[in-house]
Amino acid sequence: MENQPPPYNPAPIPMSESDARMWAMLAHLSALSGLVTGIGSLVAPIIIWQIQKDKSAFVDYHGKEAVNFQITMAIAFAISFLLMFIIIGVFLISIVGIVWLIFTIIAAIKANNGEYYRYPLTIRFIK
Repeated sequence: MENQPPPYNPAPIPMSESDARMWAMLAHLSALSGLVTGIGSLVAPIIIWQIQKDKSAFVDYHGKEAVNFQITMAIAFAISFLLMFIIIGVFLISIVGIVWLIFTIIAAIKANNGEYYRYPLTIRFIK
């Protein structure tokens, strides 16, 4: 039997504080790609969170918050869309859109400042 080296399994390199703040901010702001692609508001934060979560607890926290908020907003948009058939959805979809934009920007600013931010009115699917 030959003496084989252990499999290569590098530990993630810890992230600097400024890089962690930048990636946390991007996890939130990447949701704005949904304005162009439609589905990007959910996919982009998931990708950033999955790639960077093991490198920083701060990025992991903000990534989960961003994903949870985007899932909640997708559900709110879907319900508002269905309610458009009884007119109230027209108003609701506008309100949901404004809330989505404002809270996403606030979260990105807080993350860039190094603060932990918890979105209000969000269902915590990922803990």
